[in-house]
Amino acid sequence: MKKDILQYKVEQMIVAIVPRDGEISDPKADFWDVWLVNLRADAITNVLVVGKGYGKLEREATKTSTLRHFFEKIDGETAVKIEPIQARLFELTNEYWISFTHNGYMYDKKYVFVKGSIAEEHLTRIPVLEREGVMIR
Repeated sequence: MKKDILQYKVEQMIVAIVPRDGEISDPKADFWDVWLVNLRADAITNVLVVGKGYGKLEREATKTSTLRHFFEKIDGETAVKIEPIQARLFELTNEYWISFTHNGYMYDKKYVFVKGSIAEEHLTRIPVLEREGVMIR
């Protein structure tokens, strides 16, 4: 039964969206980068990231392409770049589903950046990257 399956909480993982050059020159036109940060001391393996965006853009229902990325191993206390994202897509909800294996168990978590949450006023220092960005733990 489903209740008998052990479910482990994802901890020490961050999805961060960071301005590409560390600066925001044009908040609507710039490219930013999406990062996955492993704060654990040891590696995670078989990491699958699925990213998509959805919502209304210029009053029209919009869905971005669903992009999938696979990383065989992400070492402890490191970050990997997932994909670039155009700042104009911050008007959409951007969702990243992460699945990985650690110590023989499978973990998964959905990180959702709601419309308008990726903004200059929400910038904070991202651990490991040591850059300013918007993150979800």
